[in-house]
Amino acid sequence: MFGDEFPLGFGSRRTFFNWTTHGLAGVAMLSLLGRDGRLVADQKSAALGPALHHPPKAKRAVHFCLCGGLSHIDSFDYKPALTKLNGKSLDSQESPEVFFGKVGLLRKNDWEFKQRGKSGLWVSELFPHLATVADELTMIHSMVAESSSHTPATLNENSGFRLNGFPTLGSWLSYGLGNESEELPAYIVLPDGRGLPASGTNNWTSGFLPARHQGVSLSAGDRPVADLFPARNVDADTELATQELLREFNLRDARRWLDEEDLLARMRSYELAAKMQQAIPRVANFSLESRQTLDSYGLERPDTADFGGRLLLARRLLESGVRFVQVFSGGDFSSPRINWDAHENVVQNHTQEAVRIDQPIAAFIRDLKQRGMLDDTLLLFTSEFGRTPFTQSASDVVGTGRDHNQTGFTVWMAGAGLKPGYVYGATDELGWKSVEKIVTWPDFHATVLHLMGIDHERLTYYHNGIQRRLTNVHGAVLNDLIS
Repeated sequence: MFGDEFPLGFGSRRTFFNWTTHGLAGVAMLSLLGRDGRLVADQKSAALGPALHHPPKAKRAVHFCLCGGLSHIDSFDYKPALTKLNGKSLDSQESPEVFFGKVGLLRKNDWEFKQRGKSGLWVSELFPHLATVADELTMIHSMVAESSSHTPATLNENSGFRLNGFPTLGSWLSYGLGNESEELPAYIVLPDGRGLPASGTNNWTSGFLPARHQGVSLSAGDRPVADLFPARNVDADTELATQELLREFNLRDARRWLDEEDLLARMRSYELAAKMQQAIPRVANFSLESRQTLDSYGLERPDTADFGGRLLLARRLLESGVRFVQVFSGGDFSSPRINWDAHENVVQNHTQEAVRIDQPIAAFIRDLKQRGMLDDTLLLFTSEFGRTPFTQSASDVVGTGRDHNQTGFTVWMAGAGLKPGYVYGATDELGWKSVEKIVTWPDFHATVLHLMGIDHERLTYYHNGIQRRLTNVHGAVLNDLIS
């Protein structure tokens, strides 16, 4: 388990492990040895990392998670046939599976599409800033989901399952790869400032994995963590005495706590919080950022300040060793809508939401590339499903809104290990169904894990009689889009 000899001159395994059970000093020692690569099965494993099965192409990842359902046919999946068939009925013997049961007439895209960059990727005027970095994107036009209902579809997108209680992608990465930072969590979540997504914090739960792998939610602004500092000043002697008393309690009960995973996770969270008191103010301090950087992220504009601020914070978190950052666009369901759920009016809804994220994401991509970070950072841009090519209206009406569409939609990836400016898969001529190289969430997740150096079939956790994994019993790596 160790190298040629035990650390600190311990004579035997039994002596060493007996020592480690007698206090937090021993636990800390194990942590340091693990960080330094001494707690590994062999030197080959040490060369790769905690759970790496092959050399990774990406060291870290950022997930842009769009709540409510982006219309792919109005953004990234150009369908000229819709212009020709605008106002016509859907010609199909199959009854579409839609959330509200209304199948109106076909409606053309509401934003003009153009081929962008050297790659010629189609991107509509809904995202004029993203269009300028199209050559960095890897499009998947053939996604399918297991549900057209928001909550199970959002859970499916994040955990691979439609039910609560399963670990999310970020938690699996934290479990498999560990934490590179001693001051910050491995998995951080930046929710939309307007509200949480459908099913709330279940979207970053650790499920049955140890609790320390759960996502830690931060807010935008100069105080990302509520109650991180005491409400009143505490003098140094009192603080020191408090810490000493806590240390005595910990030492007294350390042996019993070794079997209490939830309690150990709580202890670690408090220890981490103490370190975050130093790290968070530093990471959240934008004063050293150039005016050009602040302007590029849109921090001075009311419509982009929230998302732009969270993306700039995300970049600084990555630079500080955070492994996985999840950034949400949109929240739960309220009136007026605060997400991409364009049942009533696609133009009004998508214009409102796109302006919030378009400039910041494009700036984020350029910023990472300029800093040399895009080469080993994986970007994910997803929505729980797409929207229908026909409108949500009476059968003889061209309505203004579109219903949910789980049978075909677009997501994209960018950065480490991917073919830039590349298109994978396709929907039919209307953008209704995926028909070429169909991709499921297990396929998507398997590919993400592969890019991070993990074999999705080998990253498992024994729970309730089953060796569980992120991809369940499914999933295939999309090798065609990997460089």
